[in-house]
Amino acid sequence: MAAIIEINELTKMYGEQKAVDQLTLTIEKGEVFGLLGPNGAGKSTTILMLLGLIEPTSGTIRVNGIDPVRNPLEVKRQVGYLPDNLGFYPQMTGLDNLLYIGSLNGLSQTKAKKLAYELLEQVGLSEAAHKKTGTYSRGMKQRLGIAEVLMKEPEIIILDEPTLGLDPEGVRDLLKLIRRLNEERKMTILLSSHQLHQVQQICDRVGIFVKGRLIAKGNLSELVRQLFANEPHIVEAKTSPLDDALLKEIETIKGVVHIEKVSTESFICYCEIDLSAEIAEKIVSSGAKLYMLNRKDFGLDEIYHRYFEGRETDETTTVR
Repeated sequence: MAAIIEINELTKMYGEQKAVDQLTLTIEKGEVFGLLGPNGAGKSTTILMLLGLIEPTSGTIRVNGIDPVRNPLEVKRQVGYLPDNLGFYPQMTGLDNLLYIGSLNGLSQTKAKKLAYELLEQVGLSEAAHKKTGTYSRGMKQRLGIAEVLMKEPEIIILDEPTLGLDPEGVRDLLKLIRRLNEERKMTILLSSHQLHQVQQICDRVGIFVKGRLIAKGNLSELVRQLFANEPHIVEAKTSPLDDALLKEIETIKGVVHIEKVSTESFICYCEIDLSAEIAEKIVSSGAKLYMLNRKDFGLDEIYHRYFEGRETDETTTVR
């Protein structure tokens, strides 16, 4: 596939604060790519630079071959953007909102009306087409927002925290819609989120942001290889009693990288190789009772725990 977004050593400074730190990233035409990270990681700042809404401190960007710093209007013509704070005219109907957007993008009234009805059906809002958007639920507004983005028939769609504030059913419906748009229209979709499981459901690849830096990118298996190269095995155990002396004994096993105590009776052991048998032997020989021992592979929960948990409150300055 050909690259449609190319970012090279992109940096954005706000005073002494680095919102984005030497980001290099390529997004292929037709893929769904997730920018994943906690609040303050620099995801939204990156999006605004892609759209030409703010200028980078250094580095280069090309969006479908266009430099958004030099030609932001042309980028905006080719990119549909759904921000996290949606805004519609509440006294206008969903249809009228779309028709207004169509007129702003130079569509004839006939074409705008035809396209608006098609899009309302595609996003599941046909029955609400003539209702005022002030009566719409959050989920309905998100779907109308996607229809609004599609009114300009863009090459790329950028969605900033699209599931924010939705209930579980609304999240499922919206994710299905995003994936279907990608599959049916072959559209490139860039999705920003801090919800790992949602991103994993629909994204072909993910880039993990922490404090302005891209620390890993790829699909789930590639992320695991990059982030946990020295400790590819996890052993979970539940035992009683579980004291510090037993944990220290387990730490002496060759190949144990580190141990995390989860509760008064359970722990997780990160290992270079599968040490299930050796760990079980240590527990039993100590006189403790072994209630559960399970070997598992790394997944999204481990990525979240290692790289995101608590980082939302660690930021000294919030830069979205």
